[in-house]
Amino acid sequence: MITLTYYLILGTLLFFIGISGTLTQKNFIKFLMCVEIAINGVNLNLAAIASFMADASGQTFVMFIIAISAAEIAVGLALAIIIYRKFGNIDISNLMENLKNG
Repeated sequence: MITLTYYLILGTLLFFIGISGTLTQKNFIKFLMCVEIAINGVNLNLAAIASFMADASGQTFVMFIIAISAAEIAVGLALAIIIYRKFGNIDISNLMENLKNG
């Protein structure tokens, strides 16, 4: 039987993979994907704890977070499209310089 520890280890591993990706990626799309991986790691931990405690409100909260994440990724992709149309690339290292120069 899979215990709570396995879910917590997997969720924590996903979270740290996502965080390390956000710190190393220079492409905006990859950055957004790494943020989603980190959020899903937190969601997995929250859902596992709520399931093992037999609490339905925790699982409801996870569904709410998934909906917010979908909206966040939609806004992020819209921003990526706008930035690409204006500057011709979506490299994060050049983004601040491009925004300062207009």
